[in-house]
Amino acid sequence: MRTLLLSDIHSNLPALEAVLADAEGEFDAAWVLGDTVGYGADPSACVAIVRDLDALAIAGNHEMAAIGNMTAEHFNPVARRAIEWTASVLSEDEREYLLGLQLVETAGRFTLVHGSPSDPVWEYLTTPYQLLVNLEHFETTACAVGHSHQPFNIGVSDGKAEQVKHTPGERERLIGDRLYVNPGSVGQPRDRDKRASFALLDQQAWDIEFRRVEYDTPRAQARIREKRLPDFFADRLALGQ
Repeated sequence: MRTLLLSDIHSNLPALEAVLADAEGEFDAAWVLGDTVGYGADPSACVAIVRDLDALAIAGNHEMAAIGNMTAEHFNPVARRAIEWTASVLSEDEREYLLGLQLVETAGRFTLVHGSPSDPVWEYLTTPYQLLVNLEHFETTACAVGHSHQPFNIGVSDGKAEQVKHTPGERERLIGDRLYVNPGSVGQPRDRDKRASFALLDQQAWDIEFRRVEYDTPRAQARIREKRLPDFFADRLALGQ
């Protein structure tokens, strides 16, 4: 069996439900790479599902801000509004759960972080230079990250980074002496594909399968507007950016 990799759910319940329906029966463990909450309208429901999965979950910048472990002043004004709203609707039990999440976890041959090994909260891993520098900040063979909302499978050998071109739904080898994977975003993709993004990892076969799944985008948009969150968050769901 495989491990379900989720990241950046961002309180998008319809997207999370669609992902779990698509992956049903195909995984025996789940990792959640931060930002379960933020932007969307259903933080409590999404947190409940992650807990029900008994997922190995870590904190992202949105959790950190929503529970008061960091200031929301570093966020843009619309993101700050969503954080403040999220903080106002979380129950004390949900807050305690989020407070207990670590910034870094290890599982098998993987280190789990939201941003990067050197800066789990804020850094976006987007350049070969960053990938090389960050090798010094984790000891496992591989690192699973989120935060950028961009799915990728990148191997590093002999000081060079190589990105594997992938087709959703196809299993592909994990390559390189060291490597990074990002399952993309469940709840707010930013690669111009509005479908929810996730991955299934097989540590025995040493491969990964990226998947995309359609979800009820109008329902997610309606929920955002019902809660009077910024329209921007609803509009961008249809664009995948």
